[in-house]
Amino acid sequence: MHLTRLALTDFRSYAAADLALGPGVTTLIGQNGQGKTNLVEAAGYVATLGSHRVSGDAPLVRQGAERAILRAAITSAERDTLVEIEINPGRANRARVNRVPAPRPRQVLGILRTVLFAPEDLALVKGDPEQRRRYLDELLVAAAPRYAGVRSDYERVVKQRTALLKSARGGSRAPARAARPPGPDGETDQPAGRGLAGSLDAWDEHLARTGAELLAGRLELATALRPLVAKAYAAVSGEDGSADMGYRQRGRDGSVDEPADREALVGWLRATLARSRPEELDRGVCLVGPHRDDLELSIGALPARGYASHGESWSMALALRLAGYEMLRAGGDDPVLLLDDVFAELDAARRDRLASMVAGAEQVLVTAAVPADVPAGLRGERFEVSAGVITHAG
Repeated sequence: MHLTRLALTDFRSYAAADLALGPGVTTLIGQNGQGKTNLVEAAGYVATLGSHRVSGDAPLVRQGAERAILRAAITSAERDTLVEIEINPGRANRARVNRVPAPRPRQVLGILRTVLFAPEDLALVKGDPEQRRRYLDELLVAAAPRYAGVRSDYERVVKQRTALLKSARGGSRAPARAARPPGPDGETDQPAGRGLAGSLDAWDEHLARTGAELLAGRLELATALRPLVAKAYAAVSGEDGSADMGYRQRGRDGSVDEPADREALVGWLRATLARSRPEELDRGVCLVGPHRDDLELSIGALPARGYASHGESWSMALALRLAGYEMLRAGGDDPVLLLDDVFAELDAARRDRLASMVAGAEQVLVTAAVPADVPAGLRGERFEVSAGVITHAG
């Protein structure tokens, strides 16, 4: 799989940009603030419908414009596809596939698959659990796009259940209108009358069902990634120190490494929600479910977070990305590799080892401030980016 064209309209700093691409390595060279990262960010957005730099869409639209448009032509072993995405902050985004409108933007997920390496990846090791949950969920959707709907449904249930808990904590005797559980067709605008306990019971069931599906996907993914992370860590670090990972569920001691039995997970979530209800009512927050879990990373006998050195942390972050790449390519076409200013963060040995591991990918897009930042093994076709102008440099 590779991109053959990436066109931007009113995206970030670009009023318009059109970049023709081919398989192999392409490097984008430019000082900070010139627009090179915006290009790989756009490619990543087409693949994930999200940015690795910001959580919302508003910053992606060029100042003074109402919307941004991304167009990506993608060639895979099966077909050629044109994906177009219209980003409308504050309103619904729209998407088209081969000029045909998609009923929902998330239906484009899976057409382009990317694995992004960026300086922000250090947060996978040193940051909060939210960073590691996002890593798992984005990789899960890339491998099986149906999980985009599962994830969306679960987030909606958590939001509504939290609203109900907050209304109860505030002294309301009846659940808030927005926090009523969905009816048979998924609607939430039902007559009241369940009472607080009944409404919470209904929302608990919805959380247990949707949460178990997301949790099962994460557990299966973590099990598949575990040996890949250990292998990639050893390769990129050049050391014998062992790296490991495990999935920790809130309310369960220790990390989890077992088959993901969905019905058993539903039962476990039901029971844990029941035990946690007094504390949740007291605090007004939803304390149980995949949104509270973590991916535990360790190097040797110690947790990576708080104990790993800077070099070890980078090796672990790279191992997580490389493991995701290996897992995705085993399931079909090579994903496109996006390496955004990552070599400037690494010592010479890690630069060379990473370059040797990714050089054989079908397509690699590399950004760097200066050509010297790019290892010799990745110096393919080159473009220079300056003040939003892209110039072919050989």
